[in-house]
Amino acid sequence: TVTPVRGQDGSITHFIAIKQDITERKDAASKLQQAQEQLRQAQKMEAVGRLAGGVAHDFNNLLTAILGYCNFLEASLERDDPRLQDIKEITASANRAAGLTRQLLAFSRSQILAPKVLDLNSVIENMEKMLRRLIGEDVDLSLSLDPKLQRTKVDAGQMEQVIMNLVVNSRDAMPQGGKLTIESRNVVLDAASPGRHDLIPVGRYVMAAVSDTGCGMDEKTKSHLFEPFFTTKGQGRGTGLGLSTVYGIVKQSNGYLWVYSEPGKGSVFKIYLPATEESPEPLDQGSAGAADLRGSETVLLVEDDESVRHLLRRVLSQNGYTVLQARTGGDALQTFEHRAKEIDLVVTDVVMPEMGGRLLVDHL
Repeated sequence: TVTPVRGQDGSITHFIAIKQDITERKDAASKLQQAQEQLRQAQKMEAVGRLAGGVAHDFNNLLTAILGYCNFLEASLERDDPRLQDIKEITASANRAAGLTRQLLAFSRSQILAPKVLDLNSVIENMEKMLRRLIGEDVDLSLSLDPKLQRTKVDAGQMEQVIMNLVVNSRDAMPQGGKLTIESRNVVLDAASPGRHDLIPVGRYVMAAVSDTGCGMDEKTKSHLFEPFFTTKGQGRGTGLGLSTVYGIVKQSNGYLWVYSEPGKGSVFKIYLPATEESPEPLDQGSAGAADLRGSETVLLVEDDESVRHLLRRVLSQNGYTVLQARTGGDALQTFEHRAKEIDLVVTDVVMPEMGGRLLVDHL
């Protein structure tokens, strides 16, 4: 600031200049603005997630009924019946739609996860051959995995989905080929950590990163990156749900995402998952199918969607079970109160009005 100094006659005799370094103040204001923008973005994603989850849940019920009754029709027709092909086309289309709803449910963090303590390296290594086939020969894939990587508690199948979606996204960003790297590291973040990202709390993390030498992204693209149905690909080349699925799975696994990208300089996607000292659990290799699905027990079936409830009742009844039906958790409690000794098994929806399936099970 410059202040004029005047003499007795009012004329300016000299000036006093005060210089102040406000670099730190500007840096603090810039960081505050950046944190506020990150918070607004997170709140927007939360709102979109709630909307997507509600739509996906209702749509999933409709598809469950469509697929179930298609199976009934298919089973009732002879193998040479020409109508079988029509049913198979309906089933195939419904299954594709069901895949989209699963991605929306993942984004909204409404998936039912089965987390286990595991070594993330083993998940990545088990996928290596499949990933190499997926990206093609013009993309050079390299793994840089920390042999002393700590354990984390996640759903192995869902983390495979995360890695695959990020790899596909990187492959699409390199239409002329390039280099793709998957790495894992142990990371300790504290308040003084250089480059610590404001929305990632301090703590010990298992970090997995997927980086590419592709076309990169500008700031506007990055601000919409994880929104459902947002895509930079041409029409018919993507649903725009791959990265939103990644976002939902990582968030539901108590993890964090960080992205760095510049146009022409490629992209890096980093996933931070909480580290744990718990002992690892073996990855599920799948179980043999049941030899006989029939039974004679009594099942209490709790489902608020009428079409799904009727479908499940029919499936269970056709396999010999006695079915007691309830539309809500309150109805189920009343039925259980009077007929508890008869009931061998409870099959319940998770998301229901008034009382969800988890709360119902706690009461029972």
